[in-house]
Amino acid sequence: MNEILNFFLSIARTPSILVGLVAVLGLLLQKKDSTEVISGGLKTFVGFLVLTGGSGVITDALTPFGKMFMQAFHVQGVVPNNEAFTATALTKYGSATAMILLIAMIVNVILARISHFKYIYLSGHVMINMSCMLAVLLAVAGFTEIPSIIVGGTFLGLFDTIMPALIQPFVKKVTKSDEIAIAHTGDFGYLIAGLVAKVVGDPSKSTEDLHVSKKVSFLRDNTIAVTITMAVAYLIIALFAGPVYVEKLSGGINYIIYALIESGSFSAGVYIMLAGVRMILNELIPAFKGISTKLVPNAKAGLDIPILFTFAPNAVIIGFFSSFVGGLVATLLMVLCHTTIVIPGVVAHFMCGGAAGVIGNTVGGRRGCIIGSFIHGLLISFVPIILIPVLGHLGLGTASYADADFGIVGSYVGYSGLLGGRSLIIAALVAALVIFFIVSIILDKKQKNAVKSAK
Repeated sequence: MNEILNFFLSIARTPSILVGLVAVLGLLLQKKDSTEVISGGLKTFVGFLVLTGGSGVITDALTPFGKMFMQAFHVQGVVPNNEAFTATALTKYGSATAMILLIAMIVNVILARISHFKYIYLSGHVMINMSCMLAVLLAVAGFTEIPSIIVGGTFLGLFDTIMPALIQPFVKKVTKSDEIAIAHTGDFGYLIAGLVAKVVGDPSKSTEDLHVSKKVSFLRDNTIAVTITMAVAYLIIALFAGPVYVEKLSGGINYIIYALIESGSFSAGVYIMLAGVRMILNELIPAFKGISTKLVPNAKAGLDIPILFTFAPNAVIIGFFSSFVGGLVATLLMVLCHTTIVIPGVVAHFMCGGAAGVIGNTVGGRRGCIIGSFIHGLLISFVPIILIPVLGHLGLGTASYADADFGIVGSYVGYSGLLGGRSLIIAALVAALVIFFIVSIILDKKQKNAVKSAK
């Protein structure tokens, strides 16, 4: 029995297989022939592996960048890294984490079926991180394993249903369609970046329309532009870190050569990741129509954040640097205020800051991209500090969660437990469900009235 359960949990924890099976299910519901079903499922599966492979190359290239940064400026503190914190916590909370994930997926489908919010959260890898955080928070609040699984799974299922809806208006503008949604633990941060960009920006001046002289027209190639931009950044950090440290980090490679290799690797990772995104979009969207018409009418597939990167590649890089600068400013403020110091997490600032840049550019042009991403960088820099009081002994470590949604969900659940224990957490869950259904009913009525008016 345990082997069967572990098999299904392994599928739930592996997004490439999960998304591939979703494509297969969608095609079967459309009664496609076996050739199309197999082809669609395999291409979606491989596309996700290409995407995650590219993300892995980017992470591997950014890791030494972060180490060189700490060496260059002699700072130590909490490093926001979702995977690092989860890896530490799973040793004690692994079984609860897995079961919370499974319950959450079931709750997500049920809520999407019966409510106004038709979002199916397919980013299983980020769900694992949120499941783990909830397992820790509920254990700290005094829940035993079975109640924590039920409460945590319901919380996460509710969160997975509602969070993509918050930024769907922005996603529709970016993609110029309403076929996909974004399911990522940075959704609240993207919402803030988009709202800021809308207020301060000018959408008529896009990052993708930057004037480039004919003499340097080769910079229009995104791969070349990213490589040169990152090469400059790596070389500056390598010079500040010093040849001795960098060559020790690189295993004896000349520090300038190493900086160039890592910048090229970063660019290669971006290229691979975008290729995976294109494969997924080409296969999953047509396949998902089967689910949206049969199982959950009008459902939208909630996909990982790199899905947006193909729509504004320049905004991704500008958003990354703007968010990172926001992180640097936040770190300086922490030093001046003598609080816990949060080192800018380079991976989080690239993935989440890049997405904030794409959304900011769409609604506020270049200025919206820069300012929205900068505010986003400030926001995610304070998430680890917010979570320290509610994560028990794990909150005192050198790693913590990075993305904005961890701060929102973690604060809601964790501080409820801190203030009122298990009873207040359960009350907070009931209140969240009541508000969810009230809003759902209001939006359903509004939609029906709009349809009647159109007729």
